[in-house]
Amino acid sequence: MATALKPIGHDDRLTIVDHLDELRTRLMICAASLVVIFAICFWQNHALLDFLNQPLKDSTPTVQDPKNNGRLGRVAAAQRQVGEGLAAGAAAFRAIQGERSISPATKATLGRAIEQMNQAAAALPRTNPERVPITTGVGEPFTATLTVVAYFALLFSLPIILYQAYAFILPAFSPSERRVALPLMLMVPVLFIGGVVFGYYLVMPPAISFLQNWNDTDFDVLLQARDYYRFAAMALLSCGLIFQLPIGLLIVNRVGILSAKQLRSSWRYAIVLIAVVAAVMPGVDPVTTVILMVPLLVLYGLSIVLLTIADRRRGDRGTFAGLEPLDGDDHEET
Repeated sequence: MATALKPIGHDDRLTIVDHLDELRTRLMICAASLVVIFAICFWQNHALLDFLNQPLKDSTPTVQDPKNNGRLGRVAAAQRQVGEGLAAGAAAFRAIQGERSISPATKATLGRAIEQMNQAAAALPRTNPERVPITTGVGEPFTATLTVVAYFALLFSLPIILYQAYAFILPAFSPSERRVALPLMLMVPVLFIGGVVFGYYLVMPPAISFLQNWNDTDFDVLLQARDYYRFAAMALLSCGLIFQLPIGLLIVNRVGILSAKQLRSSWRYAIVLIAVVAAVMPGVDPVTTVILMVPLLVLYGLSIVLLTIADRRRGDRGTFAGLEPLDGDDHEET
């Protein structure tokens, strides 16, 4: 059985069995938290599905123009024409109902017809039907729901998992190394969540709108739930990972491989590389590529600032974890 976790200092000496016992305990904590959060997410699976489907629903054009709105536009136009026809028919019946030569029984019949036509016109949708994922298998609604729940459970469990990972490896760092490593480790979940939020609100809506409405007059645009949720997960995960750019550059700087001066001198190559990274993201299109390039360029500029501060505080670019200072002439512009 796993034992209770105890605070471990840098100078403590533990056996392999002790390390394995600590690792087992922390893995059990991660697994237990994942199971509990998974159960909560499954309880709220409808809210999670609505949340994840919202960018797809927002991609539904609202302008009821059959020339610019594909099949959905034609459906909306037909609904509008039916509604106008019902309204015109009800008006005609109402005019006939006012004639003196009409018998009371006929007037009552016309009255019922007018009421039914008004109800039918009111029941017609006033906007285009929203796009939602489709399922093609008997068990796909259930399996797709479990997939979405698992994605969110892993995302919500991430702070606990990262904390356990940090707590396991931090005792290996000396106090001076810990002062450097701890801020970097704390920045990882913050930047990851920031990337996920950025991807959900600023990347997915324009990407889905562009891709789903491209040549929609020539296709019966249907999107399978499994493919859509895989696309959403990959897009959000990719955004979360690329937001780790400052962390990666800071780590490389700490081991003396890269300096702020090199980043400043290589900005042209960085722009090309950032454009390539933005272009290979899932579901890319020209609009999405530009949207992705903006935060990457901002993160690159932030990395230059952080590396400049780190270089000034350290006085050289090589003192980390016992490494010797690098020669001042090394790592000049290339």
